[in-house]
Amino acid sequence: MHITRRVSASPASTTGLGPRRRMLVLAICCMSLFIVGLDNTIVNIALPAIRRDLNASVSGLQWIIDAYTVVLASLLMLAGSTGDRVGRRRTFQTGLVLFTLGSLMCSLAPSLGWLIAARALQAVGGSMLNPVAMSIITNTFTEPRERARAIGVWGGVVGVSMALGPLVGGSLVDSVGWQAIFWINIPVGVAAFVLCALFVPESRAPRPRRVDPIGQVLVIVALATMTYAFIEAPEAGWSSPRTLGCFAVAALALACLVPYELRRAEPLIDLRFFRSAPFSGATVIAVCAFAALGGFLFVNTLYLQDVLGLSALHAGLYTVPMAALTVVCAPLSGRIVANAGTRVPLVLAGATMAASGLIMTGLAADTPTWRLMAAYVLFGLGFGMVNAPITNTAVSGMPRAQAGVAAAVASTSRQIGQSLGVAVIGSLVTSAVSGSFATGFPAASRVGWWIIVGCGAAVVLLGILTTTGWAHGSAARTAERLAHAPDRTADTP
Repeated sequence: MHITRRVSASPASTTGLGPRRRMLVLAICCMSLFIVGLDNTIVNIALPAIRRDLNASVSGLQWIIDAYTVVLASLLMLAGSTGDRVGRRRTFQTGLVLFTLGSLMCSLAPSLGWLIAARALQAVGGSMLNPVAMSIITNTFTEPRERARAIGVWGGVVGVSMALGPLVGGSLVDSVGWQAIFWINIPVGVAAFVLCALFVPESRAPRPRRVDPIGQVLVIVALATMTYAFIEAPEAGWSSPRTLGCFAVAALALACLVPYELRRAEPLIDLRFFRSAPFSGATVIAVCAFAALGGFLFVNTLYLQDVLGLSALHAGLYTVPMAALTVVCAPLSGRIVANAGTRVPLVLAGATMAASGLIMTGLAADTPTWRLMAAYVLFGLGFGMVNAPITNTAVSGMPRAQAGVAAAVASTSRQIGQSLGVAVIGSLVTSAVSGSFATGFPAASRVGWWIIVGCGAAVVLLGILTTTGWAHGSAARTAERLAHAPDRTADTP
């Protein structure tokens, strides 16, 4: 007989905290968010320097990004349930140690292989930071209005960290070297660890979800083999046994995952959620939007530095309009969602991202700066608009008890999208390069920009479909089934 351990934080450790202590807890959680968000954009700007120093191929650069995002996407759900089970503070501190250690190893990496391995270690730690930090915040700020303000601060830190990435990264790469982009994480990580031990109370879920090891392995196999196939295909050949074999393994893992998760009492991913059209739509929107972001940053960085010959700092300055619009539009999008629903920001986001990609389809070595700036402004506007409605659409109509899991799936979809964007767009562009890289890259990049146009168009279409009466009806029916479904966890062996 299985007896579920019921452990929860005492009232004094959560709701009993004073206002200053709660704000301190929020600040500590935001420190982890800052270094993770900064890492998303700061590494991209350093790719050309890493390529020269470590003699890396384009596929090697893709792995520097995707070793992080694939591992992160694979472990986000597991990290959240681990925090609920063994303690959120303990899990959060473990994540800080691993992320900081991974950053140190990245800065000391003597070769591309060591750098990729260190990035994977970084991701293991990163998976324990943001979802667990959000759990800490929601358990610390129990009053709805105060919690909303705390989450607003959280969202602002995301925008600021991503905006600072290109500027900070560019200045560090030019003045010190690419290794310095990883040094910045170390003092912040150490400080957050110490402050967490002193001021963050421990908490656990009353009934944590059980581990799903088979589902976890199947997810890792599917994502890793699919990403490997896309990244290595330009060199191995799209029809080579290695490429086709990896695609086959990914398909087989997915084919095994779906029926297994449907039968499991406490699945890693509750597939019943996908009966809701808004939830399914939000998942695909997240994949499309972040695939566009990953592809955009990757291709644009190589264009600015390897084709135009800009320094890392100047390349970072070029992308300031994109970062600034993302920071400005993110809170604006939240207000629009609150007042008018998700359709307007989703359609606006998809349309502007598609327009940005369309401008870049005419990219050449002599493209005027004003045209690049127009594309950056449009993409920043679109990306700033898309995040709030993704989460809101994912949890739309869900029972309150399931909203956190639904939001976690949306977060995982973001990482999967970014991984696929770098892998697919990077590989297709690389395959299309003819002649020297500097002269052949602008024309070859057009296939990538057209994919970004398609991603934006998909966001527009899904933004309309997920806000129809039919979609809301499917969400209501799904919520009713989930609310009245028997508690399958009670019979878990």
